[in-house]
Amino acid sequence: MKLTLGPTLFNWPPAKWQDFYFRIADEAPVDAVAIGEVVCSKRIPLLADRVPAVVDRLARAGKEVLLSSLALVTQARERKSTIDLAESEHMIVEANDMSCLARLAGRPHVIGPFINIYNEATAQFFSRRGAARICLPPELPMPSIAAIAKAVPDVVVEVLAFGRIPLAISARCYHARLYGLSKDNCQFVCVNDADGVVVDTLDGEGILAINGVQTLSHSAIDLIADLDELTSIGVGACRLSPLSCDMVAVAALFRAVLDGRLDGEEARGRLISIYPQVPHSNGFLHGRAGADWIDPLSPPRSAAGAADREGARPSAR
Repeated sequence: MKLTLGPTLFNWPPAKWQDFYFRIADEAPVDAVAIGEVVCSKRIPLLADRVPAVVDRLARAGKEVLLSSLALVTQARERKSTIDLAESEHMIVEANDMSCLARLAGRPHVIGPFINIYNEATAQFFSRRGAARICLPPELPMPSIAAIAKAVPDVVVEVLAFGRIPLAISARCYHARLYGLSKDNCQFVCVNDADGVVVDTLDGEGILAINGVQTLSHSAIDLIADLDELTSIGVGACRLSPLSCDMVAVAALFRAVLDGRLDGEEARGRLISIYPQVPHSNGFLHGRAGADWIDPLSPPRSAAGAADREGARPSAR
């Protein structure tokens, strides 16, 4: 099984963003790295002058580089940006919105997790159009993943295996509103929250996280103990979504399990120690609520409230 590092979903300062990918290039045992702005088109200019150096560093390190498109295209400048990206002749493009696909038909490309593929027929449709890899939506259960993987044997089927789960995206910026600002004058306040802002229930428990116009899970998906079964049903790649922790160590743990050098349960304990800020969950994979943790060695339990909430942030209630 291959390992993919997905695009950074959060607004990290440009220097931090570049240093992060330089270290991934030099140290992380991943096979492919997706870069590019997926969430908010206003962030694209912040990183534009650093992208070439990052692509070069990753390529020289032997990593396959994917250019990820926006997940929601609503404005003329966003359409132009998406078209320009799709016409990149020397790079593999990861489409996260259907508007990107018309210009990719007939040439190898990747389907990102923001395009809904829930059954075999849809996967086969994208395969016929040239998709070489499909990263499935994270809410699919194991039987659905197995059926899709069987239906497209020539396509690498990928699943999100670590990171906050993307749930929804909107034209409105919740982050700006939280800080008393408008979307047009957001002042890029999302840079204050490296992994998003936790949304609490009225009882004070974390339930979701917001990242600009995006809604994410509060918990971090964690499939490291499920890798053997995912491999057995035909999954060809696992995706790690960047968080503000040691992602090189995260990738090394996944690689050790995939190589048979570490037991999945032991690896999960180490993974929790690397990113203990939120509960870890795998409920979607097992046909349960996404926030649940299903332990194969003990009765299922809910992950809600299993770990302390993240550090103090403005209340998002």
